[in-house]
Amino acid sequence: MKVLVDADACPVKDIIERIAREHNLPVIMVIDTSHILDSDYSEVVMVSKAPDAVDFALINRTMRGDIVVTQDYGVAAMALGRGAYAIHPGGKLFTDKNIEILLMERDIAKQCRRAGERVGNHARKRTLADDERFAQAFSRLCRSVGDDQKLPEK
Repeated sequence: MKVLVDADACPVKDIIERIAREHNLPVIMVIDTSHILDSDYSEVVMVSKAPDAVDFALINRTMRGDIVVTQDYGVAAMALGRGAYAIHPGGKLFTDKNIEILLMERDIAKQCRRAGERVGNHARKRTLADDERFAQAFSRLCRSVGDDQKLPEK
């Protein structure tokens, strides 16, 4: 089992590494060439800046039981399809039960934006409470998956 991170705009990379280290889990952070990332713990994979290159590189490395950290609902859906777990940097666990509605909401928001409507909760500043919520959820997920007990429902 490993942790894969859609790392281009991920605000919790340090938290992921700290908790993964505690659970002795390898981490792969995938970025495109427009980003710079150094890590003494994670393997950093750099891919081209082509559209969706990071998404496909991450998913191609994902296997059943892995943990994927992403803000992208499409990446989360593909991870779930591979039998992996997926978690948002806000701490929300993506599941087979919630991913369809999230994808539908994303599609509706896209249609609204095309029609010129303003959609979403535009750029609320991340807080320490957000970081703590993610840390707790991610740690709980790592424990559950690592112990093969009380696995969260996908």
